[in-house]
Amino acid sequence: MIEVTTALDRGLYALFSRHADRARHSRDRSRYRGAALDIGFDTFLARLYGLSWAGALCVGWLAVVVVLTLPPETVDALGRTAYAVTPGVSHVPTPSVPRPYAAVGVACLVGALTKRGVVRAGGVYLRWRADARRAAIKRTLPGAVRYLRALADGSDDRHAMLRKVARQGAYGETSAAFERVLEKAALTGSLDTALRSVARETPSRELLAPFLLKFREHASQGSDALQGYLQMESRMLSHQQSRSRERAGDFLELLAELFIVLLVLPALLIIIVTVMSVLAPGLSRPTTLPGQPTVRALLVYGSAAFVLLVGFCTAFLVTQLRPPNHAPTYERPGGTATLTTALTNPASAAVVFLPIAFVGTAGLWTLGEQPLNAFLLGYAAYGFPVGLVALRRARRDDAKDREIRDFVHAVAGHVSLGKPFGEAVETVAREVDFGPLQRDVDDLAFTLGLTTGGDDGDARGEALNRFVERVGTPLADQTVGLVTGAMDVGSDAETTFETLQTEVGALYHTRKKLRSELLIYVAVGWTTALLVVGIVVAVNVYVLEGFAQLSTVSQTTGVAIDPDAVDLERDSWRFYLVTQSTMLACGWFAGTASRGRYEALLHSAALVVVCYVVFAGAGMI
Repeated sequence: MIEVTTALDRGLYALFSRHADRARHSRDRSRYRGAALDIGFDTFLARLYGLSWAGALCVGWLAVVVVLTLPPETVDALGRTAYAVTPGVSHVPTPSVPRPYAAVGVACLVGALTKRGVVRAGGVYLRWRADARRAAIKRTLPGAVRYLRALADGSDDRHAMLRKVARQGAYGETSAAFERVLEKAALTGSLDTALRSVARETPSRELLAPFLLKFREHASQGSDALQGYLQMESRMLSHQQSRSRERAGDFLELLAELFIVLLVLPALLIIIVTVMSVLAPGLSRPTTLPGQPTVRALLVYGSAAFVLLVGFCTAFLVTQLRPPNHAPTYERPGGTATLTTALTNPASAAVVFLPIAFVGTAGLWTLGEQPLNAFLLGYAAYGFPVGLVALRRARRDDAKDREIRDFVHAVAGHVSLGKPFGEAVETVAREVDFGPLQRDVDDLAFTLGLTTGGDDGDARGEALNRFVERVGTPLADQTVGLVTGAMDVGSDAETTFETLQTEVGALYHTRKKLRSELLIYVAVGWTTALLVVGIVVAVNVYVLEGFAQLSTVSQTTGVAIDPDAVDLERDSWRFYLVTQSTMLACGWFAGTASRGRYEALLHSAALVVVCYVVFAGAGMI
């Protein structure tokens, strides 16, 4: 496969590499430097042009087949329409074009548009990658600068400081940028040259590029100048991060308002179409599509699909707008550990409860439940346990985060009195009860106590890394990991813990504030869902039954109303279908805004059950 790919690349490069030097791709080259792809720009562009030609040929051939297979009346009608809407030719006699020539003309047109669209899409892809890296750097640079500030207290070795940050996975794209600095420094033999090079290439022109250049400048002036700069820069970046979070919150508020409109409108549309079908018989006429569905049926099923699409897209946008460390990520252990951790790890629960849900769905179907209800109840049987495990784990993690803050303050107090770090941890573990964090603190104290004084650098670093893994929360990863690198490079323990207290306090406060803000959107999702349920049930009970009685009376009075326009059982089921789609979409939105995809399963499953209970209790399904 590698040889085939290499040969293909060589062929594409020979055919299309000349395009890389053209002026129209200068912007793409600039975006490419910020996208950080693993292949060269010439190779990327050659592949893109090869793909564009392949797409043009495929779409052109498809256009020829479609034009040649369409009925003559349809082709003539399309030709007349195109001729009529083309400016400047309406007074020219209509030409008679043989169908093969028309097919070739259409194929050339759509093929050229496809080729151009693929090339433009490649440029858009580069821009999206660069924008994503820029946003990731914007989120992680403030924390990385605070880490550098702590490191600078004990070392003026710029290589060591950058290497410590590069090894911290919590800083994401910023760590990757520092890693590229170190790689270029190893190749060129000059860290200053590497800093300038990465500053030119990074997509974060307004944040990371000036920081790298100023870091280089202040580091050459001495450790005091570097410490002062990092302290000032950390404050400025934190302030900018707060403003960015406020702007994201404003956009999220606008997104929530748009979400309500897009979710309520389809339900209202179906209600209006159902009522209008009594007075407009054309809505109940079958179409020429396979199965001959009516126009009203197409609107119903199209609205259900539209609602699901809106829910998925909105949940995705919420995920992008929300800070990535707000929703924890869980890794599923392999082997039998998946079963043993099913009640504590949502990733394990998502695997363990999946076959159970399949069995439940099949059982309901076998017992005579309608396929849609069997699927929805099976989805609820899957979403409830997985979501509850995630909720339980999240509450435990929140409790640990509260205790981490107290743990850091307690250890910092003992360190400020002159106690070594290991002894301070042992004292705190013995004298203070940290609730759900106590076992992790005891393990840390025991591990540190295995070494002399608990202050051996390597052993201390391993013990703290193990502590962070056992706690398993983003806050622990962002804060406690700072101690390891800072003390390894010789930073003063008291200064390190002063920085750590500030860091953990700010992060915890930010997380709590963000949590309270996002709970508003959980309420928005639930309120929208319950509002749609109430409207649909009220219309079904009062309006549809009234029209059904009116159509019955019209048969004896001679009023021109289609007696088949309203079918209570059929229309109630269609209302139920659209309403359940709304429940899924609202649940995805609310759960994703709360804590992520696992809680989205819980909220959507709960709303599905609520809708089923209401409709079944009212005798509508």
